[in-house]
Amino acid sequence: MSKPSDDQAAMQHYLVCGNEDCQKNGQFYCNACHRPLCEQCRDEHLKSPKTKTHEIVLYRHRKQQLPVEKCELHPTRNVDMFCRECQIPLCSKCSTMEEHNGHKFDDLEEIYAQKYALWQGEFSKIQKYFLPTTQGLKSDIEEDVTQIKKIMESIRTSMKAEAESLKNLVDEVTSENIEHTYTMEKSLLKMLKSQETTYDDYIAYLWKMSEEFQEYLSLTHQKLMFSKTLKIQPIPETTESVPPVFTASQFNKDDVAKLLGIINVPNTKPEKRKIRPMETVATHMKSTEKQLEQSKEKSDMKQTLSLSSSVTKVRWYIVPGVDGVRHVSVDKSDRLWVSDDEGNLVQTDLPGKQLQKIQTSSGYEGYHTPTQDGDLIYTDKDKKVIYRITPDRKITEFIKTGDWEPLSVHSSRINGDLLVGMIKLEQHSGGLLVITEAKVTRYSKAGKEIQNIQRDNQGQELYSNPRYITENINGDICTSDYDKYAVVVVNKSGQHRFSYTGQGSGFRPYGICTDVLGHILVCDASFNSQSVHLLDQDGGFLSVIQGITSPRGVCVDDENNLYVGQYSTNTVRVYKYLQ
Repeated sequence: MSKPSDDQAAMQHYLVCGNEDCQKNGQFYCNACHRPLCEQCRDEHLKSPKTKTHEIVLYRHRKQQLPVEKCELHPTRNVDMFCRECQIPLCSKCSTMEEHNGHKFDDLEEIYAQKYALWQGEFSKIQKYFLPTTQGLKSDIEEDVTQIKKIMESIRTSMKAEAESLKNLVDEVTSENIEHTYTMEKSLLKMLKSQETTYDDYIAYLWKMSEEFQEYLSLTHQKLMFSKTLKIQPIPETTESVPPVFTASQFNKDDVAKLLGIINVPNTKPEKRKIRPMETVATHMKSTEKQLEQSKEKSDMKQTLSLSSSVTKVRWYIVPGVDGVRHVSVDKSDRLWVSDDEGNLVQTDLPGKQLQKIQTSSGYEGYHTPTQDGDLIYTDKDKKVIYRITPDRKITEFIKTGDWEPLSVHSSRINGDLLVGMIKLEQHSGGLLVITEAKVTRYSKAGKEIQNIQRDNQGQELYSNPRYITENINGDICTSDYDKYAVVVVNKSGQHRFSYTGQGSGFRPYGICTDVLGHILVCDASFNSQSVHLLDQDGGFLSVIQGITSPRGVCVDDENNLYVGQYSTNTVRVYKYLQ
C-alpha cells in the first residue's frame, strides 16, 4: 500500500496552528519558519518587525522543508547548498573550500522545494486526472460490456421470435396444404365412386340381357326365326382419374437464412472514447485552491447581511417543458433545474431557455439536487434508484435503495454527503398502498450508506412522509414532512432538535431550503396561507413572504436570491430578501 503524501495527510487530519497554545485551524503557512498558522496568527506574524518580511501562503502552496542531511566532511553542518559547477549538494563550510573557489551556489532548499512542487504536481495529476479519467474510461467499457450483452441477448430473442413466427407460418401453410389434399382426394374418390356405380349398373344390365338371350335360345327354330332382334347397349365410357402431383420446393440453408433475417456489424468506423482534457482538471484544481479565499469573503459577507425590511421581486421565469413547478434547484453554473408532478425534469439557463429535458417517474417531491462537483443527483422512487447526471449529460445509476422508495434528496454543501428522505410501502386489503416506515439516510459522496435517522430518543417515529429535505449551515437536517404537517429538524447526529408546525392551523409544508445566515425557508401551501415562512436556525418564526400563488419549490443561489416555484403555473419568481 502506498504511503499517503503530506497533502493527503493534511486533508485527513485537522491542521493545528504552529504557535504555542493556539489550537485554531492552521490554514496558512510561513515558508521562512516552516510552520502552519491560523488567520489571527498570520496577521500577527505579518505585523511583527521580526517576521513581517516572511513569505506566508495558503497551506497547500507551502514550500517543502528540506530534509535534514549531515555533511560527510563536516558532520556538524547540514547540507543546504548546491554547487552549480560541480553539480553536487554541500554545506556552507564546504563552499569555502579551495576546490569551490569562484563557484556559484544555489539554495538547496529552493531547488528541493521546486523539485518537490514539480513532482507533487505530477502526483496530483495522476491522482486527480489520469487515474479518475482512466477509471472512468474503464467504467465506460464495463457499461459497454453490459450494454453489448443486453443487445446480443435482445438479438437472440428476436431471432428466436422470428424463427418461431416462420415455424408457425410453415405449420399453418402445411396444415392448409394437407387439408387441400383431403379435399382433392374426396373429389377424386367421389368421381371414381360414380364410375363404379355406372359399371355396376351396366353389369346388372348385361346379366339381364344374358337371361333374355338364354330364353330365346330355348325357343323352337320357328319362333326364334320370327322373334325380334336383341341389341346390346355399348359399354359406357369413363375417364381415368388424374392424380395430383406434389412438386417439392427447391430451397437451401441460405434461402431459410434470408427468410429469418441476418445479423451483421455496421460498416461504421468506431469513434474514439472521449478523454476529458487536462485543462478541465486544472481549472477545477485552481477553483479548489481558491476555496479558502472565497470562504473568507463569504464570512465577511455574512457579517454584513441581514433580513431586509421588505422583499423585492427581482425577476421571473416561464419554464418551458413543465406543467407546473414542484421543485427548483440552482447548480454551480447558475442554471436552473425545475420539475413538475408529471416527472418532467428541465434545465434552463438564466434567460429561461431550455437546455435539456429528462423524463423521470418522480414528481411530487424535492427529488433533485446539484452537487459541489457540478453534477445533478435525482431519485427515481418507482425503480428505487438514485441517478447522477454529469455536466456532459451522461446519466448513470448511482445508488440502489433496496426496499425503500427515495423521495427527497439534498447534496451537502459542507462535505458533499447525500441526504435522502425515504419511505417504505406495504399493500393493504383492497390493494391500497400505505406508508409503513419513513427515514432519512446519509450517503457519502461515493454512495456508501453511513447513517440512518428514523426515531427520536423515546423511540418515536420522526418522519411520516419526508417529501423535501435540506441541510443548514450548522449541519442540522431539515425535512419538510407532508403527513406530519411539520418541518422536522435533527442535528447532524440525528438527535431531534425541534419541529415547526406553522403559525396557525392547516400548515402544509412543501419546498424547503436554508441560506448563508442559517435561516430556514419553507413553502406553506395551505389554502389560507400560500406563502414562504422564514425561520431562524432554532425554529423561531421571523417573517413571511406572502402573495405567492401555489408556492411549492424553493432554493437560494450564491447571490442570496430566493427562487420560488409556483405549482399553478410553470413560473419561477426570484426575490431579494436579504440586505
